[in-house]
Amino acid sequence: MPRRFGISRRIATGVLAVAVLGSLHLTTAEAGTSPAARAKASYDAINKYFDAGTGSLLREEYPNEQTNPYSYVWPYSQAAIAAEDLAGVPGAGRKAAAEADRRLAGYEPYWNAGTTPKGYDSYVRPPLGQGGDKFYDDNEWIGLNLIQRYQRTGDRAALARAKEIFALVVHGWDTDPAHPCAGGVYWTQAPWSQDRNTVSNGPGAELGAHLYLLTRDRSYLTWAQRMYKWAQDCMLAPNGLYWDHIDLAGNVEKTQWSYNQGVMLGAGVLLFKATGNPRYLRDAKSVANASLAFYSDKAVLAKQGAAFNSIWFKNLLILDSVVPDHRYRKAMQAYADDQWNTTRDPATNLYHFREGTVELLQQSGITQIHALLAWPRSKYHLLA
Repeated sequence: MPRRFGISRRIATGVLAVAVLGSLHLTTAEAGTSPAARAKASYDAINKYFDAGTGSLLREEYPNEQTNPYSYVWPYSQAAIAAEDLAGVPGAGRKAAAEADRRLAGYEPYWNAGTTPKGYDSYVRPPLGQGGDKFYDDNEWIGLNLIQRYQRTGDRAALARAKEIFALVVHGWDTDPAHPCAGGVYWTQAPWSQDRNTVSNGPGAELGAHLYLLTRDRSYLTWAQRMYKWAQDCMLAPNGLYWDHIDLAGNVEKTQWSYNQGVMLGAGVLLFKATGNPRYLRDAKSVANASLAFYSDKAVLAKQGAAFNSIWFKNLLILDSVVPDHRYRKAMQAYADDQWNTTRDPATNLYHFREGTVELLQQSGITQIHALLAWPRSKYHLLA
């Protein structure tokens, strides 16, 4: 029988819940322009246009032109995180909490308990699908989703699963000292790639730091510091931003994606909280400043994609929780306003970031951004 996550009993109720999120069928006219209303309208579009008819699973795009009937776990995880972010909006109420529960249940068809260590496959497993290779970053996003849920609800099953995911991440560490930039967590277990990425080490460091802060088990901190140091040593560019990955021939892919900057500055904040070492906080502020400058042109930021940008912005808010700086939320709000006004179809609340189909991944990313703009700074410490 599939393992079930605990359901929170700590759910806010009352008139404020209706005012903030309304029903699950909020119309465009009723949505207005508040961050919470925008988030709800954007999330409702996910349920309406991406529903796969199974109760919780979603499609990859709309209209779905893929041969697979369900989405891969990476875009699904971002929809689940969007639901969790909405559930964390003050006064969100029972419907939002139930929706976060439903999305969490949707992870189970991806869970592969038959491997050592266990973890989430990239695609749904039999009988719904053929399964797929495990990607370490996919599992890390889910782990961080579970940490945020635990911090909101106290769901101990979510914390236990996050620990299982971290065991998988540690398993992905490169142990061959002959490799260029030896060490680092691989991106995937797939045989066609042996890259080690910023995005497989930064969120791994974040997950480890969170687990240390919650359990005080020093093994989590040791691994978090190790992953963070590897990324700093091997992926940090002269301009203060992080490159993407390195292969086993020593070739570095130097694209500087926004989510890579986010996970590394977020890891710095969490390691500062875990150790009290001010160097980590200086690192985080340095990456924040460099990335704000680098992505100051809205056209440059738009090319990153809403999913990558949502991760960058969330981590800027994590930094803001420790060292308040109005620039972080201001940049986030400007991006959200621009996308709401220029890429959203008012008739459907779907965001057309490119020609053709609408991607679940990007729709989920912009929904997360709107939702977190409805959070007060006093709650940013709960983010993961």
